[in-house]
Amino acid sequence: MKIPLSLAFAFVLQFAATGYLVAAEHPDAADRRVQPDVPHGEVTSGVFDQSEVFPGTTRDYRVYVPAQYDPEKPASLMVFMDGLNYAKPNGAFRVPTVFDNLIAEGAMPVTVAVFVNPGSIPATQPGARKRSNRSFEYDSLSDRYARFLVDELLPVAIRDIHVSDDPKQRAVCGISSGGICAWTTAWEKPDQFGKVLSNIGSFTNIRGGWAYPGLIRKTKDNPKPIKVYLQDGEDDLNNLFGNWPLANQDMAAALRFAGYRSKLVITEGGHTGRYAGEEFPAALRWLWDDSAESDPRENLETKPAWEPAADAVAREGVPQGKLIKMPVWESEIFENTVRDWWVYVPAQYDAGDPAALMVFQDGKRFADKDGRWRVPIVFDNLIARGEMPPTIAVLINPGHDKNRERVRNKSSNRSFEYDSLGDRYSRFLLEEILPAVESQYNVSPDPAMRAIGGSSSGAICAFTAAWEQPEQFSKVYSSVGSFTHLRGGNAYPGLVRKTEPKPIRVYMADTSGDIDNAFGSWPWANRRMASSLKYMGYDVRFDWAEGYAHNADYGSARFPDAMRWLWREQTHEPPIDTSDDLRGDLTLLNLLIPGQSWEVVAEEVGFADAACSDQDGNFYFSDMRAPAIYRHRADNQGEPESIAPLAVSGLEFGPDGTLYGCQGASKRVIAIDPATGKVRSVAENVTPNDLAITANGDILITETNAQQVTRIDPQTGQTTVVDTGITRPNGIVISPDGGTLAVSDYGGPWTWTFRVAQDATLDAKMPTMTMRLPIDPDGTFAFNEPPPYKTASRGDGSAVDKAGRYYVTSAVGVAIFDPTGRLCGILPSPNPSRPITSCILAGPDHEYLYVTNGNAVYRRLLNISPSTGD
Repeated sequence: MKIPLSLAFAFVLQFAATGYLVAAEHPDAADRRVQPDVPHGEVTSGVFDQSEVFPGTTRDYRVYVPAQYDPEKPASLMVFMDGLNYAKPNGAFRVPTVFDNLIAEGAMPVTVAVFVNPGSIPATQPGARKRSNRSFEYDSLSDRYARFLVDELLPVAIRDIHVSDDPKQRAVCGISSGGICAWTTAWEKPDQFGKVLSNIGSFTNIRGGWAYPGLIRKTKDNPKPIKVYLQDGEDDLNNLFGNWPLANQDMAAALRFAGYRSKLVITEGGHTGRYAGEEFPAALRWLWDDSAESDPRENLETKPAWEPAADAVAREGVPQGKLIKMPVWESEIFENTVRDWWVYVPAQYDAGDPAALMVFQDGKRFADKDGRWRVPIVFDNLIARGEMPPTIAVLINPGHDKNRERVRNKSSNRSFEYDSLGDRYSRFLLEEILPAVESQYNVSPDPAMRAIGGSSSGAICAFTAAWEQPEQFSKVYSSVGSFTHLRGGNAYPGLVRKTEPKPIRVYMADTSGDIDNAFGSWPWANRRMASSLKYMGYDVRFDWAEGYAHNADYGSARFPDAMRWLWREQTHEPPIDTSDDLRGDLTLLNLLIPGQSWEVVAEEVGFADAACSDQDGNFYFSDMRAPAIYRHRADNQGEPESIAPLAVSGLEFGPDGTLYGCQGASKRVIAIDPATGKVRSVAENVTPNDLAITANGDILITETNAQQVTRIDPQTGQTTVVDTGITRPNGIVISPDGGTLAVSDYGGPWTWTFRVAQDATLDAKMPTMTMRLPIDPDGTFAFNEPPPYKTASRGDGSAVDKAGRYYVTSAVGVAIFDPTGRLCGILPSPNPSRPITSCILAGPDHEYLYVTNGNAVYRRLLNISPSTGD
């Protein structure tokens, strides 16, 4: 059919108007195009390779000087991370063109731009790849990058250019990890940079950026003089590091609360510079306009009428359980505290049949039959209809110092008990309260039949108890949960994404009108928590409503339905979606294999250490107390066989097939013939703990007490110290391409990386991998502060797989890092009560992770595949 031209033109106009055929041009599009009558600035290039802050790195940079620059007048300054992308004439941002136009218009001052790329570490070994330093530089929370800019790069890049030293005239900008880097730079050096522009900023848990909203809120009484423009895409990433849209909105809420001059713009799109580039001129206009308005702080609290849920009303004919007031409890774990508590026993309880169990914090409020929750009534109704099993409820109040008078009927120890991370409260339940309950009632020990719940701080307490003791509690109820910075609970979303999923079912409820105060935004905190649980495949339900407040109104109205959902018999099939992983992301979810866990290789060992593998995947280890070195076949058949009656703390095969071992007590490194057990000394008068061997056969050992790494010539036994200063160097491993050495620190918080030269000398030393630290149960759990983490990670044995992941045993399990040093996740120890000392990839195709764990050896099949990128 032939369409008349006039009708066809009408169709074009209609589609153009609706945006389906022709997208409307962005209002600032002209600012991103070269204008013929506008003076053009000049861009020059340079290379910087003299950093002491980031030793061994090299990077390109560009400098834009506007046509209006006058050496007699100080120009403003703006620094761009991932700079060459911002400087591209036809890229997403086109900074020189936009600066030309806005400066000519007078919409921003005469501004010099410095575009700096992240550093990379060139390889010195044949066949090795250069290593990107971008994440370490950009995502780390410290003053390191700010010092690099201020003390090293800028004095070189703009040495002949007159720029202002007024921080109000100096800005920093970046995209993604460069966005958080820009913020960190100003946060650490507000006397140098007073303006920040962040595009799709990574305020997530790549290297701890999740902490910023809590830190910002603590500055409310004295905000730093920083003006901030944030942009993110509504479909930005949700991956192992976090949820970008939620993180940016949480960040914006914190800035508004603390009184910072700030603006958040949510655009279309995902993790791309396209939409950020379109908004870039508007962002600059706002950033450089001293009169520009900030986003207002919103109050979404409402007070809708409340009525009890239908199942929170007592019904005739429904058997009623008993609510028993228990004797006041004086705790030993929480010394000098006393508390009231109650036990609900359903009418259907049969002493011959184990009952389910559910523990509620703030017990009096949940037990009150005229209150909001009305647990006894709800349980009566649901149990009678078979919608939950006969369940004994333990309803327990927080503790109160028995030597203090109550103020407004509040318990003095509530926040300490409920908001603190760690296992103290779960131990209180398991060692004190529940044994008292179990002495009177037949309670099931099956975690699938045990739940714990609470509201506000009682809710995060419930989650912490299950998180610490999933073998005791598999169900969690949380209403308006305080996953905020009261005592470090804002860490949970990041911890969840980087810890092997635990068998916990979680119900959550919150509202937009919940609290926004010095400790956090409850609405954003709960959304971030729910997003993390969902991403990791947990059986989670999150009920959300607009309005309300920090109270029981919404949660209690949903409470009966929440109990039905928690106690349902439906089997959960974890939905795994890693489609938002970027090139080079090695998420823990893709490494784990459903249904696979630790299996025993050897038991009743004196003390296992020195995990090692040969080319065929056969596994070797040492029993330090036997003493003996054992070999176990790659196919896991048969028992481990002894090949030598020796105790060694480290084993490694050289490129020629020689097996080397560390004997610190004998002050030597030895070579062992696996076929005969014959031993010869390679080097004397050393105190080796562990070792790694280069492709050329050079031996590198850690000497823990001497705080040094030493090179050994295997032919002559000559030793040379190649590094000093690590607190307690321990595990040591070389990357698959031979170019990078990683050394764990038993006494510190990092695993260090080095560049390896052909002669096995080391340089480019940096603390690239940040270890997860254990919580000190005897430390001070301060209000509005992180938990008291121990300073030593107990980083021990190390290994690397064919995809380039590093594995480091530690106090909290096996830490797994990608080739750039970003933490991928933690695998818990098979036996947490014993030290986990070494690990190796062995077995068929080297896809089993073997660990020595006290008096036993375990292995686990992993889904190891080659890395797809840098």
